[in-house]
Amino acid sequence: MQNKWRLAKAGFDYDVVAVFGSQSTGKSTLLNRLFGTRFDVMSEAQRQQTTRGIWTDRGTGGMPVLIMDVEGTDGRERGEHQDFERKSALFSLAVAEVVIVNMWENMVGLYNGANMGLLKTVMEVNLQLFSGGEPKKTLLYFVIRDHVSAAPLESLAATLTKDLARIWASLSRPPGTESATLDSYFDLKFASLPHKLLQPADFEREAMGLRRQFTDAGSSGYVFKAGYKRRVPADGFPHYASSVWEKVMSNKDLDLPTQQELLAQFRCDEIAAVALEPFREALVPVRLRVQEGKVVEDLGAVAQAARTQALEAFVAQAARYHSGVYGKKRAGLVATLDSELHAVFLNQVKNASAQAAEAFSRDAARAIEEDNGGGFMEIVEKVRCGVMARFDRAVDGLMFEGAPWSFAPEKRQLDGALDAVTVELREREVDRIVERTKRLAKDAMGDAVAEHLAAGEEDMWRLVMDAFDSEASDADERLAKQLAAAGLIGGEQRLVVERRVHAALWEDVLVGLLRDEVSDAMVLLKLRAAVEDRFRYDAQGLPRVWTPSDDIDAQFAVARESARALLPRLSRVNVESSAKLRLARTFFPAGYEYERTLVLIAPARQRDLAKRFAREADALYLEAKRSMVTTHGKVPAWVLVLLVLLGWNEAMAVLFNPLYLVLVCMVGGAALVVHLLGMWGPLLRAAGGFTGVASDQVHRLLVEAVNRTEPVKPRKSSSGKRVPKKESDTEIEYTDPRRSSISKRLVKKESDIEMEPLGKDESRNSSRSSSPRN
Repeated sequence: MQNKWRLAKAGFDYDVVAVFGSQSTGKSTLLNRLFGTRFDVMSEAQRQQTTRGIWTDRGTGGMPVLIMDVEGTDGRERGEHQDFERKSALFSLAVAEVVIVNMWENMVGLYNGANMGLLKTVMEVNLQLFSGGEPKKTLLYFVIRDHVSAAPLESLAATLTKDLARIWASLSRPPGTESATLDSYFDLKFASLPHKLLQPADFEREAMGLRRQFTDAGSSGYVFKAGYKRRVPADGFPHYASSVWEKVMSNKDLDLPTQQELLAQFRCDEIAAVALEPFREALVPVRLRVQEGKVVEDLGAVAQAARTQALEAFVAQAARYHSGVYGKKRAGLVATLDSELHAVFLNQVKNASAQAAEAFSRDAARAIEEDNGGGFMEIVEKVRCGVMARFDRAVDGLMFEGAPWSFAPEKRQLDGALDAVTVELREREVDRIVERTKRLAKDAMGDAVAEHLAAGEEDMWRLVMDAFDSEASDADERLAKQLAAAGLIGGEQRLVVERRVHAALWEDVLVGLLRDEVSDAMVLLKLRAAVEDRFRYDAQGLPRVWTPSDDIDAQFAVARESARALLPRLSRVNVESSAKLRLARTFFPAGYEYERTLVLIAPARQRDLAKRFAREADALYLEAKRSMVTTHGKVPAWVLVLLVLLGWNEAMAVLFNPLYLVLVCMVGGAALVVHLLGMWGPLLRAAGGFTGVASDQVHRLLVEAVNRTEPVKPRKSSSGKRVPKKESDTEIEYTDPRRSSISKRLVKKESDIEMEPLGKDESRNSSRSSSPRN
């Protein structure tokens, strides 16, 4: 303190840190990383104890901190002589402000591996030795090494905190400290470090962050608080430490148990570990199936058999050891077995509960759909009893004699879930009844609403409201019968449903029908019908035949104004005559504003419909005007001539055949042009000349054909001799080109054919063609 560490004159400005934990967990290595100390560390080639006793050093870099490296617990070098590790741990708690508990991550949740037994002894003796006066707090800083799993630090910290709270609750406290809590003497803090070999970079980074909590007073995680100070001056620390050690060494409560008890504890723990292996192996298959969400039928039998086998194996070998130790170890084994079984059983119960709720919802809905006259509650209760019976059978299989658990909370939770499903089914059934009531009301009111609005009379809204009031009363009667038959609701709930039905009848049925009737097309149709009724039909309902003496303009004006008066009446619902709506406050649900639904046609839409109606009305007016003109017109003369010349059928054939009609139109148009131009004479003369030229041309072609014929071969007599040809005979041979043989001979006298030279006497032909022909 004086010569080496230079802290003898530090006063109160120094701190003390101790570290303890299991042997070979890297305590010295951790201290060297955090404080720059030079404690001996374990060789990686040899796994043996490095630190014996308590070694102390000061942090480097001017840190006014004393660091105590305490010998590891559970060391094989000391064997069964574990007295020193307990005394050194108690000494560390008494002297140090901060005690670092170094452990591996895989030790969390273990009793011995996490030094929980040591902590229990230390806490208990600490209460007995230092309970006088104001409690002096110590920070227990748990540093979890080789944190490589996915478990978060918060989860590991919660496990350790829970274990410490359980240890504290089991302590035998001195008088006056019965109500003391763990927080009165200890503060807990937790940190984790990555694996030093597998994650060296991460380990160094996290270690430096942890170091700042001991060196940087401005850090938010700074560990040295005023409440942890022992208030011992630096120059008196050696004497203080010696007195504490003497008190620890002379305390009888720290005497080691007998060798027999130690042997019993060791062997019982070993036997229990062996007995647990087949038990856990037997649970693996069923645990996997349960984790998949299945309900294993024989889970209770399998688990009970494995539990009994494990207990029997433990009792057979451990019963000969120290009875007190054996009893405690057996109780601990039973607690472990039951804890693991309860986790699997609880998962099984949750699976059965989920399946029961799903089956109830499905089966009840199907049964309601297939209802053959039974009430709703009767059907639901029947399905519920079946579901609960299956659930009870699954739970009863998990109960056996001595089982410390009960699944009553899970059963109550299932009851709540089934109640929620029942409420949902009830709401669905009420919705079905409401929809059925709406459908019947719509069928009953549809024709009446259409008829009254189509008539457009002054009292149409009174008739519509009378129909609505009547149907609302009928709907109330039907609704009451259906709800009573289903055994659903009554009293105040029934009033709520009735008012809900009233709102649906009004808005979904009546207003829906009215809006369909006042769509643009329907309104224009009604207005047009109103105009036609007044304009095209007389007071007796007979069609009007307009004559020139009728005042069409006045009749049209009256009919149009009458139709226009219908548009404002259709634009807003008049409910003054409704007896039901006079009591709207009790007829509709609370807060329902039916007035917003009274406007059927907005003003802007009224103006648009009025314009469109005006155009359609004008079309009726023009149609009437044209019909009067058409009635007094005459049939054209050409139509009569066409009928006389062709006849009725032929005239219709020409008129309705596009080809004939176009041809007749072209011929008639050409004839009309010729007639108007006075060209019939020249046209006839031209036609005659064309006929003559055509005749001469045909004649010339025939002559050319005759002149191109071949000479006739000599004929033979019947005796085979050639017959001499007469001079006056000319033989013309015609050859059929299709047969390539002589098909016909024509022999005429030369005097019978008038031959004219081709290409000559053109003057005669031209004079002949120019002469008039008939």
